[in-house]
Amino acid sequence: MKYLEWEGTKSKPSVIGLGCMRMADLSFEEADRVVKTALDSGINFFDHADIYGGGKSESIFGKVLSKQPSVRSRMFIQSKCAIHDGMYDFSKAHILKSVDGILSRLGTDHLDSLLLHRPDPLMEPDEVNQAFSELYKAGKVLSFGVSNMNRFQIELLQSSLDYQILADQMQMSLAHTPMIDEGINVNTHFDGAVTRSSGTLEYCRQNGIVVQCWSPIQKGFFGGPFIGDPSYSQLNDVLNTLAEHYHVTADAIAYAWLLRYPAKMQVILGTMNTCRISNAAKAADIKLTREEWYSLYKAAGNNLP
Repeated sequence: MKYLEWEGTKSKPSVIGLGCMRMADLSFEEADRVVKTALDSGINFFDHADIYGGGKSESIFGKVLSKQPSVRSRMFIQSKCAIHDGMYDFSKAHILKSVDGILSRLGTDHLDSLLLHRPDPLMEPDEVNQAFSELYKAGKVLSFGVSNMNRFQIELLQSSLDYQILADQMQMSLAHTPMIDEGINVNTHFDGAVTRSSGTLEYCRQNGIVVQCWSPIQKGFFGGPFIGDPSYSQLNDVLNTLAEHYHVTADAIAYAWLLRYPAKMQVILGTMNTCRISNAAKAADIKLTREEWYSLYKAAGNNLP
């Protein structure tokens, strides 16, 4: 496993993280096995959000922590807030209230990282800074980030913050590559040239912001996995060939493809299957060649100009 430097925290998060959205569907015993498997595989990064399972995902995770409080020191725990009642809310009152709820459900006294969950067009950066300051000074949150924001939204927010934005959680997979497409197709009439993220991937790389890739084996917006999908037969052929070469599973190659981008990258797994978690962890030790990376990109249906 490989780990990232993360400003403001003592622990270094793993490049493979476990997304806990589906933990709400598990029993305590199942959740306990999932957490143990992740830790045994070198995965110490656990990603939550207060809306996952209506808070149940955090509550079950908190019960696992309460059984073995000593494992908390081995974990990097992140959660997200802002979505509620059909809107996004970056108000100071909501952020502070949300974090208190998150900490209570998780049964911990601090988050290693807090992300604002999707952009709020009505955000007041000064007010966000006030909330962050209170949380940081109280020791409740050690670092901050955002999700699904483009570079200009990050810059606007950062202009009033006393704390660096350290992560941007964005959808990215071999079947969802608009952030890469717009860079490859600059100044062409091809569809890939459409600027959907305003150079956010390059901006994060330039500023040392971790790109956290969610839905790393999904097609579309929660359209299901492309692994084994006959409509992605060419991609699966290349994935399987490389998986055999590196002695891993096809999904591990898909994760390694994301990690090959030369920025601070993290892959956020969505699975609660212990075998898949163990297999996914192996992706951290694979560095695809340039030829392999491009062969996968093209096999996913992308043409180079």
